[in-house]
Amino acid sequence: MQVQDIMSTNVKTVGPDDLVKDIAILMIMDHISGAPVVDDGNNLVGIISEKDILQHMFPKLDEVMSDTYFDFENMEHNYKDTMNVKIGELMTKEVASIDLDMPCLKAASTMWLKRFRRIPVTHKGKLVGIVSIGDVHRAIFKSCMSGD
Repeated sequence: MQVQDIMSTNVKTVGPDDLVKDIAILMIMDHISGAPVVDDGNNLVGIISEKDILQHMFPKLDEVMSDTYFDFENMEHNYKDTMNVKIGELMTKEVASIDLDMPCLKAASTMWLKRFRRIPVTHKGKLVGIVSIGDVHRAIFKSCMSGD
């Protein structure tokens, strides 16, 4: 069984010039924790997650290491400013992806090693889908139960 047999092709995506508030709305309304970032040619250029957004509000390491006191409760007000930042400024640019014809268990192994729950599927650099560890589990379970 290959990734193309089990991947989801209905993937919510955003562009690097979209604002963080655009993905935040998607995250809350669609109950997702992130999305692939694609350019106008549907090339995978990054990934944006809740962690990327929230991390933008945190102080930098050198600031924390200084003697400065940080009011973390008050930092929540920075969230409003973060909403107007372009996704391209916060996204993770070094994105792991897998190819359509990768065996499912190799995809699961890749996700396990990288500690991902889902990973974009590309073909020649273009985003074609997404696969989750749950997709792999369901496919193997169905195959086992049907005797294939």
